[in-house]
Amino acid sequence: MSRRVRARSSATRRGRIALTLLGLAALGAGSLTTAVPAAADTITLPFKPNGLWGIDYAGGVLTTVERAPNGDPYVTNRPVSADGTTAGDRDTRGYAGTFANGAHVQQVPCDAGACVPLRSAGNGDVGYFFGNAEGEEGKEKAQIWTSRNSYHSAAEPVVTGGRFVDITGRYYVYNAASTGKQYVDAVQPYLVHDVRLTRSVTAASVWGQRLYTPGSGNGTVTGYDLEQRRTVETLATGAPCTVKELQVVGRWVYWNCGATGPAGVYDRTAKRAITVPSGPALVGDGYLVRHDRTAGKLMLTDFHTGTAETAREIADLPAGNTADQRRQTWSVDKFGGDIAYADADGSVHVVQSGVPSQPLAVIESEVADGHVDVKDLWWNSTWQLNKPARWTFTVKDAQGRTVHTETGTGTAPEAGWNGKSDAGALLYNAAYSWTLTATATEGTGTYSTGGIIGLSGGLQGHHDQGGYSYGELVTLNSSGGLTLHYTKGKGTFDWKQSASGWPAGTVAVPFGDLTGDRCAEMLIRMPNGELRRYTGRCGVSYTPSNSRLTLGTGWNQYDVLTAPGDVTKDGRPDLIARNASTGAVYLYKGTSTGKLAARVKLYDNWKTYKKIVGAGDLNGDGIGDLVAQDKANNLYRYFGKGDGTFAPRVKIATGWGASYNAVVGIGDITGDGKADLVARDTAGNLFRQAGYGNGTFAARVKIGTGWQSYKGIF
Repeated sequence: MSRRVRARSSATRRGRIALTLLGLAALGAGSLTTAVPAAADTITLPFKPNGLWGIDYAGGVLTTVERAPNGDPYVTNRPVSADGTTAGDRDTRGYAGTFANGAHVQQVPCDAGACVPLRSAGNGDVGYFFGNAEGEEGKEKAQIWTSRNSYHSAAEPVVTGGRFVDITGRYYVYNAASTGKQYVDAVQPYLVHDVRLTRSVTAASVWGQRLYTPGSGNGTVTGYDLEQRRTVETLATGAPCTVKELQVVGRWVYWNCGATGPAGVYDRTAKRAITVPSGPALVGDGYLVRHDRTAGKLMLTDFHTGTAETAREIADLPAGNTADQRRQTWSVDKFGGDIAYADADGSVHVVQSGVPSQPLAVIESEVADGHVDVKDLWWNSTWQLNKPARWTFTVKDAQGRTVHTETGTGTAPEAGWNGKSDAGALLYNAAYSWTLTATATEGTGTYSTGGIIGLSGGLQGHHDQGGYSYGELVTLNSSGGLTLHYTKGKGTFDWKQSASGWPAGTVAVPFGDLTGDRCAEMLIRMPNGELRRYTGRCGVSYTPSNSRLTLGTGWNQYDVLTAPGDVTKDGRPDLIARNASTGAVYLYKGTSTGKLAARVKLYDNWKTYKKIVGAGDLNGDGIGDLVAQDKANNLYRYFGKGDGTFAPRVKIATGWGASYNAVVGIGDITGDGKADLVARDTAGNLFRQAGYGNGTFAARVKIGTGWQSYKGIF
């Protein structure tokens, strides 16, 4: 099972404490002389550990308390194969010995001497109580170990006589004898939801974020959503008592009226009650197991069809001296799994139940919001499945290209993305789609979910002044207001930001990131011919006094200044200019100094064109392109070749744009990752022509009126 912790600056794992070897030494761990034991090779089941003082089994992970090769006791996890024949590498969940200051894990009497009351969560986490330092006899805190070096505990009270009641994934319940209270909470790796409850002690079980407890009246059980903080389900189980014990496994709600009283299972799907044998039992998916101490057997009752079948023997297990040996000598994997037990010789076996499990489904999830900032954030999410699965997490761009992939196995996919490609490359700010798909490793079923992640702090898209890859339209009005018009990616402009003080005759050229701060710059030609490079403001408009660098004078010689994007494949934006008198077209290459290189002539005379427009990347090759409209109203495209030149023109429209007085290569405003055009006609109507991604465009769509008030559209 793959489970990893990723740092994110805005939300850290609440209450999680890292225990390194040095940290343990500071506690006085005199007997702990080595680091956490190294993993062992895969073993064949059954196997005999070096001593056994507790066992649990959840989510395909076998948890034991046993001695490591160095002789020290540890809580140990091993993933078990779907057929139950092998167990994988060892991974620890805490030291189970006694430190020099007397601190140790909670222990209870058992046939092995003193066992650790374990509670495995099904996602690799393990809960138990720890305390009893010198001078603090009886004082304990609940710990949920989330990796070999860290646990969740900070928010838990100091108690005496604590016992875990249930854990499913991130959610847990325990009782404390010293306070007479029951505590409910969740381990929350990345996001923080206040689900903490402190309540009177009753029967309780958690299945994901839903807490099940007895309701009012015999047999009533209620389901309380811990995140919504309200009761969302009320069940009439048919129990002739106020329920004394609950175990919820998906559709199955096991109850009993005490150790020797009546017991049953309520099927939440079929809405019917099933009578099952009484006695200490553990419930799996569609069955329960109980220890018949008189016969010295583990007995399985299959009820998945809606009727309890005659109990059948599945293993020899001696009576022992402890009345209830659940999680001391045997356990049941409630996550669609099987049964683990230790025989009289101390060897650990895994027995398949033979009962078909429910199809794969998600129990609960913690999914991050739809945004990641490359500069300081990760997008992190977790899911809890009802049984082990092979899963794949992918992130794709708008063109369907995969930029990130993660795979794993287990019941708890945990995936993250830092906004970069798997090769570590920065990506363009944009909306990326993510998908999680999982296939059960035992039994049947698949699960799939997905969503959108908005990436910022990466590379700017064409005409992107807002830092989210969508193109922003820039306008100048007669009052000197320079306005950035923003889109939500639906093909229209939805809001704007303005700044004033610009003189008449100002020309704006939305540029790319020339300084490496991942904020696109703005080039401004002042009426006197000075060209300024304004430092990018990542979504805020510009005033004349903002931070800037002069790129020279004499720029009034050009009647076209347009930015096609990167035409030299050096990762920096470039500028195209046409001389008004000669028609010569020049390339000004962006440089690493934040300035423009000396011009290079590309064409002698392009006077035949009414408009020359830097269109961005029209065909998805990462190179900036041009479109040009001639005096006969034919529209041509020029694909960039990546060496600062352009391929021969290709006609893409005739009779095009005769009424247009402004055409802008706006970049992507439709959210599909393809470069679009925006044009204004002489009546002030604004049109969009969506790019197809192959150098052609869809038919125009009107997206605005009244735009004749703007003196300049850029």
